Amino acid sequence: MTGFYGKKAGAIIGTLVLATSILFAGCGGNEQAASQKVPVKAMKVLQQDAPVSYSYPGQLKGTDDVEVHSRVSGSVMEKYFKGGDTVQAGAPLYRIDSRQYESSVIEAEANLHKSEADLRNAKDELSRDEMLFSEKAISEQELFNQREDVAANQAIVESQRAAVQKAKENLDDTIVYAPMSGRLSVDDVAVGTYATAGSTKLVSIGSLDPIYAQFNVSETEYLNILAKAMEEGILGKEDESAETPPVKIVLSNGFEYPLVGKITAADRSFNDNSGSLTIKALFSNPYGALLPGMFARVKFLDVTVKDAVLVPQRAVQQLLDESFVLVVGDDGKSVSKNVVLGEKVGSYYIVKKGLTKDDTVIVEGLTNLQSGKDLDVTMVTADDMGFSMKESTEVVNKS
Repeated sequence: MTGFYGKKAGAIIGTLVLATSILFAGCGGNEQAASQKVPVKAMKVLQQDAPVSYSYPGQLKGTDDVEVHSRVSGSVMEKYFKGGDTVQAGAPLYRIDSRQYESSVIEAEANLHKSEADLRNAKDELSRDEMLFSEKAISEQELFNQREDVAANQAIVESQRAAVQKAKENLDDTIVYAPMSGRLSVDDVAVGTYATAGSTKLVSIGSLDPIYAQFNVSETEYLNILAKAMEEGILGKEDESAETPPVKIVLSNGFEYPLVGKITAADRSFNDNSGSLTIKALFSNPYGALLPGMFARVKFLDVTVKDAVLVPQRAVQQLLDESFVLVVGDDGKSVSKNVVLGEKVGSYYIVKKGLTKDDTVIVEGLTNLQSGKDLDVTMVTADDMGFSMKESTEVVNKS
């Protein structure tokens, strides 16, 4: 009997142990399933008006840039400046060999004196013929012929006077003057160079203050730039300075030029091939720090994109040439969405395509996170994450 009851007790204890192990195993499975959810922080996509800084590659150009040529041909005998000098309009720059032009003046004046003497003789003859005709000593035809001779000599005198004037102008043009005030280039020709009239570039001169920054914009960006003026109905009014936002330039070394410029010129149409519009912005350059030919980035200030869809920059991931974000799906799983990005606005990107204001994007916990994962979501705000709409020092590269 003792053996029977001992076996029965052992069976009961074994059953209890098995049941207990199954119970604990079930509890452990639930805890493991819960622990498989990935903890992330997420926030709603923003949609609001956003201030942006458009940025474009540009090049600086002088407001006036002129090649200086001589009006007469000849060897350069003297140079009155050094390359890079700043000169005033009318300042002498070169002297061309003047000997042949001096001789031309002497010859032209001699020819004029001779033709004037011939004219005086013809007029004296006409006076005598008129007196003889009154006495009927010569025919009317002879008088007519003499009058024609006077007229011909008069025409010769006028022609010779023009020749003298032209010879004197050529002599004066052997001195080449600065056509405007500005800085001279350093690629000037040397003394002894033979200059061909209207062909040989002696030197170039350009104005440095003010100076232009020239760049290209797309049609959409052009309309965004003018959006504020369109809304306020100020396009076409006399106060043209209000039509476009101010601009600044960042030089190739990263230095932001301190003076603000304004749009003063735009091409009459968009380029058919590139779909872009050429624009010029004018900047004051009182110290000559900006030089034509420099490259700079031009950025617009006070431009607003209406109802922009905004996503935090840290939520955006990039693979090759594509950008995507992970959002919280309706089933609590992570979902990958491709996005087309626009301008940066503080801590955000403007999203041109791929998201709506109803999406919830994951902003933290993205390391090794893939699409389709169960999420343990903690909702946060922009303040919680330290996000800001303030302008970043990094502007959009529109090249």
